[in-house]
Amino acid sequence: MFRKVTAALAIVASAANLVSAGITFDTPNKATLQDEIANLELNIPAATPAVEKTAPSKAAKEWTIMVFINGKNNLEPYALKDMNEMEMVGSTDKVNVVTETGLVSGYGATPWLGTRRFLIKKDNNTSTVTSPMLQDLGKVDMGDYKSVVDFVNWSKTNYPAKKYMLIIWNHGSGWDKGRALVSKGISYDDETGNHINTPQMGLLLKAAGGVDVYGSDACLMQMPEVVYEIKNYVPYIVGSEETEPGDGYTYNDLLTPLMANPAMSAEQLGVTAVDAYANHYENQNEGYTQSLVKTAALPQFLNVANDFAAAMMASGDKAGVKAAINGAQNYAVYENHDLVHFAQLIGASTKDANVKAKAAAFANYITGTLVIHNRALPSSYSNSHGLSGYMPTYGFNGDYNSLAWAAASKWDEFIAWYEAN
Repeated sequence: MFRKVTAALAIVASAANLVSAGITFDTPNKATLQDEIANLELNIPAATPAVEKTAPSKAAKEWTIMVFINGKNNLEPYALKDMNEMEMVGSTDKVNVVTETGLVSGYGATPWLGTRRFLIKKDNNTSTVTSPMLQDLGKVDMGDYKSVVDFVNWSKTNYPAKKYMLIIWNHGSGWDKGRALVSKGISYDDETGNHINTPQMGLLLKAAGGVDVYGSDACLMQMPEVVYEIKNYVPYIVGSEETEPGDGYTYNDLLTPLMANPAMSAEQLGVTAVDAYANHYENQNEGYTQSLVKTAALPQFLNVANDFAAAMMASGDKAGVKAAINGAQNYAVYENHDLVHFAQLIGASTKDANVKAKAAAFANYITGTLVIHNRALPSSYSNSHGLSGYMPTYGFNGDYNSLAWAAASKWDEFIAWYEAN
């Protein structure tokens, strides 16, 4: 199935060992994106949705789920499909579900062009979006992080709750804010050519006052390079080490347990999000990864990671490190490797007792403390443990130095060490 990975990645497939963006990263010779979109059989109404006339309630509910749906690219048909999944459950007297949804021409008929805000309400129509439109914003740059800030602030003002979850829905490609022909980040707007880079993710969550759970309904985002950037503004982060299928989250599966237990904690909702995603794709036997990170564990993770990096550099065993990197579970971006699997491999192969001890401490901290829930399809990703890291073997991207993780950790020094002749 087509994956939510930016089309720009296909341009450098030979350099990064990527598979064409039109074909699944798991199994060759499946349908192209165009075929898959055609099979969605969405009934898209010609009429403009009605504008909600009633004023929103100011009484705080248990949760407000905010989904920033940037459909202004080749994922556009899935935006409408996911909104219909949300409408299978709808908002309740305890939970608000609101979206900011942008559509653009060029990917089939659409019910509107531009960006609109909706309060999701339950209906029995699984092919047509019937929820009331709250605002027609016209042309919005959904690749500008300030647009997400505006949406979150609007949601908090008009649909207050005790707890908030923000989901950014779009293409994603990890930490990198841009290089040559590849631009990594999240929320790609084809109309403006912009996207949100990783440092801007921290800026947007800070400006929006933080949330209780953040989820990337996008590819390749569960990395220390990403989670460290936003750690001060959200206690729980849901994301995927690997690419996501075009269908991404199955929103009715995510929302149904929340409606049944609206008082659930932020951690419980994070676990629910991981399980809803994993159960759906496991039932289809389709490759997936999804995990939940607890950001309170990141300060100590920094110490453990620095100790591990320092031990490897002190050992002088560059060949052993490179062999472990090459053998470690990697993903659609080949430079991304599962950190636990890498540590397990170097720990098993090294003759240095300090490296062996620090590798075990590093792996155990991730699986026992930092990643509090992890799911991956065993047949495809048995060596995925919830967090991938940047470990290039063919050159270093200087943009890495702009990350909070690079500034705080020794990981960039570690990369420079093993890559040096």
